[in-house]
Formats: sequence, C-alpha cells, structure tokens
Amino acid sequence: MRSVGVEEELLLVDSRTGEPQALSAAVLASVSREGGKEAEVFEAELHRQQLEFGTRPQTGMGDLAEEIIRWRAEAARHAEGLGAAVVALATSPLPVSPAIGSGERYQWLEEQFGLTTQEQLTCGCHVHVSVDSDEEGVAVLDRIRPWLSVLLALSANSPFWQGKDSKYSSYRSRVWGRWPSAGPVEIFGSADRYHEQIDAMVGTGALRDQGMIYFDARLSHRYPTVEIRVADVCLDPSTTVLLATLARALVETAARQWQAGEPPARHGVGLLRLAAWRAGRSGLEEELIHPVTMRPAPAEAVVRALFEHVRDALEDSGDVLSVQEGLAALLKSGNGARVQRDLLHRSGDLRSVVTECVRRTRG
Repeated sequence: MRSVGVEEELLLVDSRTGEPQALSAAVLASVSREGGKEAEVFEAELHRQQLEFGTRPQTGMGDLAEEIIRWRAEAARHAEGLGAAVVALATSPLPVSPAIGSGERYQWLEEQFGLTTQEQLTCGCHVHVSVDSDEEGVAVLDRIRPWLSVLLALSANSPFWQGKDSKYSSYRSRVWGRWPSAGPVEIFGSADRYHEQIDAMVGTGALRDQGMIYFDARLSHRYPTVEIRVADVCLDPSTTVLLATLARALVETAARQWQAGEPPARHGVGLLRLAAWRAGRSGLEEELIHPVTMRPAPAEAVVRALFEHVRDALEDSGDVLSVQEGLAALLKSGNGARVQRDLLHRSGDLRSVVTECVRRTRG
C-alpha cells in the first residue's frame, strides 16, 4: 500500500472582520513555546498571512483524515490566542495587501519576480504519494498528466479575488500560473531525462533552486514521493481526503500501466494547459476537457471517467465505496467555489462568507 501525505496552506484572518492578517510569525512563536510535535508540523509560507502544515505519511485514509482535522484545529487554537482564525480558502475573498515573509528566500523571490511574488497570496494543497524509485516516479508523472486538471476542478476553492468575483472557480490556479516554472509539463520518458531538464532549468539562473520547480506534479526533492501540486486547498477536510485518495489511485494506476508496458498519452503541453484553464474556469459547474479525448464533456462525465480510470486501484486499496460516496456528495453540493458563491448569494456579504468558511474549515 502506497503511503500518502498532505501539505495544506491556510489563510490567517481577523476573527471579527475576516480580513487576512500577517500573523504567521506570532502563530509559529506560539507553537514553538509549547514545543512537541507541532513545532515540526507547522511552517511559514511566502506571505505572512499564511500558515502551512504537513501530515505524516499514512496508508489508511481514516488516519489521514484524523491528522488533517487535528492540525487544522491546532492551527485554529494558536491563531485564536492572537484574535485570529484560520480558514481553508485558496484566495482571500476580501481585499488584502499581502506581506512577504522576511526570510532570505522570500526576499530573493520578491526582488527577482516583483509583482508576481507580491500577488501570490494563494493557498494550495500538495499530495505526496510514495514511489519505489525515481524511474517509477517519472513513469507516473508521464501518465497522470491528462488527469490532473480533473483534480483541480474537484478542489477549486478560489472564486473571489480582491473583493470581486473572478468568474473562475479556481482563480488561484491562474495566479499560480504566472511563475515561469509552473503548469503542465512534457513527457520525460526516463528519470535521467527528468533530472537533466531540472538541472537545465535551474542552470538558467532564473530559478533559485530545485524548490522552484513548480510543475503541476513533480518528484519531491525532499521525499521519495510524487508530489501532486495542482489543487486548491479544500474547504472541507473530507474533500482533501477524497483528493488524496484519488491521487494515490492515480499514481498506482500509472505505475501499473508502466509495468505493463503501456505508453503514456501523447497529449501536448498546449492541450494540457487548455484543460487546466477550463478546470480553473468552470470547476464542476460546466463542461471540462476530457482527459482521454481532449474534447469538451460534462463535468460529471469527466469525473466519472476519472473514477473508472482508477477503479481497480481503489478496489485493491479498499477505497472504492468511500470515493464513490465522496464524489457523489461533491457533485451534489459543489466544490468550495460553489459553496462560497452560494454563501454570498444568501448573505450578500463577503465577510459573512469568510466567517462561515472559518467554521467549515474544522470539518
């Protein structure tokens, strides 16, 4: 059974107004004073209005769910001591002036990338799935490429930007795409070719190091995993678990295809970029681009195609029923973007949207 770990980025907001607050250093200081495992779990991010945590690798999805809920609650507890709250939103619904962290790395990013860095107050969800080797990992990357846009559509949770409706379900994905190393990638074919490409990209001097390889999915430079980075942070922790379960099944399915000698789909990067754009624009509300045919299809049909694609892996891991139920619930109630828009329609107030999302973040 492949292990799965999740990294989630959360927004820190004023508990009364819902406006983002640059309090990550204070929250981390609170965590540090208590010591224990939490000091290893939480980290600062690019902007001081963000806080990140990472779970341990888990093989049981129930254990993963418990850990996500636990660390969200702990983040909320430390924030509450400062008059703040944490919320799992991929962009702030309310206007914000992002404050970049003080670390040398963050200052370098601001100097080199200017407004792109300044405006990157976005929160993602990264799923790590274990692989046996770099060769297997690259074979997986080559074969999961067409399906990543579906994960983006399922997770989409960023309809608002600077107080306005962006008309996107995941505006985070559009903002994130401004980095020159972000997005879909070519077929590599081998681990050697992958590492040659990474070295060449870093060698241009435009990127600080391998940590700036912002592909939609990559080999982790820290762990023996494939790291799937395409998703928005999910409002409800159950959606995060669903995403992680599907990610593991995608990796397992791709590894089996590689072992069986099945070649990857040859879709070009241009088509994959269009599929990602459509997923970010439409979420689950309209048509998506089908990963097999690269033609428009209803979102529900595309989600069903993803499920059928990974069904065997889900059955072998014992996750088929939970994924069926999770996808059905998500298609019925909507992803985070629809929830946010529904909340705004009922309240007419973005502050109320944030307040309700703070409550839902804990699950």
